[in-house]
Amino acid sequence: MTTSSLNWPVAALPEAELRERTYIRVGGKARWLLEPLDAEELQSAILAARERGFTPRILGGGCNMIIEDGLHDCVVITTDRMKKCFRPMRGSNDFDPKSHRGELVHSDPAEDPRLVVWAGTTLQNLCRTTNELGLSGMECLAGVPGHVGGGIAMNAGGRYGEMWDSVEVVRVIEPDGRMLDLPRQECTPRYRNGGLGERVVAGAILRFKPQKPVEVKERAKQYLLEKNRVQPVTEWSAGCVFKNPPPEVSGGRSAGMLVEQCGLKGRERGDAWVSPLHGNFVINRGHATSDDVLGLIEEVRSEVASRTGVTLELEVKVWRREPR
Repeated sequence: MTTSSLNWPVAALPEAELRERTYIRVGGKARWLLEPLDAEELQSAILAARERGFTPRILGGGCNMIIEDGLHDCVVITTDRMKKCFRPMRGSNDFDPKSHRGELVHSDPAEDPRLVVWAGTTLQNLCRTTNELGLSGMECLAGVPGHVGGGIAMNAGGRYGEMWDSVEVVRVIEPDGRMLDLPRQECTPRYRNGGLGERVVAGAILRFKPQKPVEVKERAKQYLLEKNRVQPVTEWSAGCVFKNPPPEVSGGRSAGMLVEQCGLKGRERGDAWVSPLHGNFVINRGHATSDDVLGLIEEVRSEVASRTGVTLELEVKVWRREPR
């Protein structure tokens, strides 16, 4: 049963199931799940959790994480309801759509090729929006699940580009609760890391390149076709498990290639399975537990290190149960 609590400044659910909120469909429950509507509520939720002795965990689309089974005695804050995506007024850096009311229809994407997005905007909705407006920059994320907040925090992307290629300003909440707008030049994103540390992404202003919509759509379509050909995009997974090691360490081999060369594609543990299509994906075939998934990942990492001398670093985030 889901109920609200007046003890929190935002909508709150006690002992909330997390399994269905992840793409790999494993995970236990959170003592509390908070659901802010906007950046101000997100800020209030973070402060309230800390005042009650919790270190809050932020849950976006759940596409790049594995949550341990059991009850997590923690506060999880989800960005699911923070889905605003809109064009700013010319010259404006305002994150509040109310201040733009009545003026959006007059802005020309070619003159001001920016969008304001809140953390809970899905990457796929953002891709569709930019495709329709003729704004190039998000094609590299065609088919990538998750939310903008997580995409910025982890610098989501692939061979065709990264999330931070389009970031102009990111609005963050500091660990002490202060809200801050950071220009791109003050940030240091890198491979699979937005460089924001413990800051929480509340939203961003993204800048794109104006192009004909048909050209943007065609490019996104081709990237998606390529991704569908080589990745198990329709399966339950947490995406790429390992970061690609530096070429000088791996001899130019990606993480997936190393797994494949070690003969580990198709390796099983319980209902978890190393994808036969791509060695850097672990699949939940329907009833896998977190122990199945995490145990299989460690098994693969150990064997790759033993056979090749390359120690793979996790790209997925793992939430362990921690005492309060």
